[in-house]
Amino acid sequence: MKIFPFTALYLAGLVLLASCGAPVVPPSAAPAANTDGAVLAPATILRLMEKVADWQLANPSTYRPDDWTEGVGDAGFMALARISRDGKYGLAMLDVGNRQAWKLGPRPYHADDHMVGQTYAELYLQLRDPRMIAPMRAQFDAILKAPHDGSLDFTTADARQRWSWCDALFMAPPAWARLSAASGDPRYLDFAIERWWRTSDYLYDQQEHLFFRDSRYFTQREANGAKLFWGRGNGWVMGGLVRLLQYVPTQHPARARLVQQYVEMAGRILDLQQSVGLWRASLLDPASFPDRESSGSSLYTYALAWGVNEGILPKARYAPAIQRAWQALAMNVQADGKLGYVQPVGDMPKRVDPESTEIFGVGAFLLAGSEMVRMGLEEGK
Repeated sequence: MKIFPFTALYLAGLVLLASCGAPVVPPSAAPAANTDGAVLAPATILRLMEKVADWQLANPSTYRPDDWTEGVGDAGFMALARISRDGKYGLAMLDVGNRQAWKLGPRPYHADDHMVGQTYAELYLQLRDPRMIAPMRAQFDAILKAPHDGSLDFTTADARQRWSWCDALFMAPPAWARLSAASGDPRYLDFAIERWWRTSDYLYDQQEHLFFRDSRYFTQREANGAKLFWGRGNGWVMGGLVRLLQYVPTQHPARARLVQQYVEMAGRILDLQQSVGLWRASLLDPASFPDRESSGSSLYTYALAWGVNEGILPKARYAPAIQRAWQALAMNVQADGKLGYVQPVGDMPKRVDPESTEIFGVGAFLLAGSEMVRMGLEEGK
C-alpha cells in the first residue's frame, strides 16, 4: 500500500477535524456499568462505535470499494475518525481513496456511484491534496455540461441517469455540496439543491410528509391498507438532507426551504418511532415488520440528533426519543462488535434476520454515534 506523506499525522495520533465535527472525546476510566445513563455517556458511545468499526475492519464486505454500500460505510468511518484518538480509522479512509486513485464509481451519472466522493471531499478539506478531488471535479463538470434531463418515472430506460429514487438523495447531493465547499465553486451546490427539489417534488407525499421510494410505489399499499413508505428509504432522505445542510451556508437563499422540509419530516418521523425506540422497515405498517431494524433507525437517530445539536429541533421534545433510539441500537450490537438486524440491500420493507449485517448499516450506526457523542458532550458542559 502506498502511503501519502501526510498520513504520518495519523500515525502520530492526530485526528481529522471536519467542518461540522464533534470534539475529541477525552480518555475515560474503566467502562461504567451498563445502565441507561452509562450507555449514553460520550466515552461509552465512542467505545461502542470503535468496537463496531473494528469488527467491520476485521470482517470486510465483498462489495467494490467504490460501491455505494462501501461509500456509506466510509462516511461513518469518517465520522468516527473525527472523534477517536485512534488514527487507524482515518488511515483506512485514506487507503480507500489511494487504492481507487480518487475515482468515483464506473457509472458517471448514477447517484450511487457518487457516494464515495463524500469521503474524498472531506479528506481534501482537511489535507488539501488536489488529487483527492480532481477526478470527481472533472466528472461533475461533464455532468453540468450535459445533465441528462428527463422523466423521473423509474420505469423509463434511463431513469437512473437522474435522481429518480429516494436513496439517491443520500448518495449524490451531499457529494456535490462537499465538492462545492472543497473547490469554492457554487455551481456544484446549486446543482445539488436544484436536483434535490426535482426529486422531492416528484416523490414527496405532502400529506404524509414522507418519500415514496420511487414512482413504482405511488399506488402500492401495505397489508393494513396504508401507503408503502420504506423505513430505510426515508432514512436515506433524512440523512441526505442533514448531510446536504451541513454544507449549505447559513445565509444561502435555499437553506430556509431545506430546513423547513427537514423540520416537517422530523416531526413525522418522531411520531412513527416505536415503543422499543426504533423504527420499522415499513413506517406505516409496523405490525407486519416487527424486527429491530438497524440501518433505517441509525439514519433517523443521526438525522434527529444532528437537528438537536444544531438547535434546529427543540431538545426537550426530541432528545428523549433520540436517547431511546440509541439505547435500542446499542442492543443490536453483538458481544464481538457485529451490528445485527440490518435489512440487506433492497428497495422495500422486508423482514430482517438478527444476524444480518451490512457495511452501510455500520456506516449509518457510526454516523448516529458521532452525533450522540456530540449531544452528550454538549449536555456535559
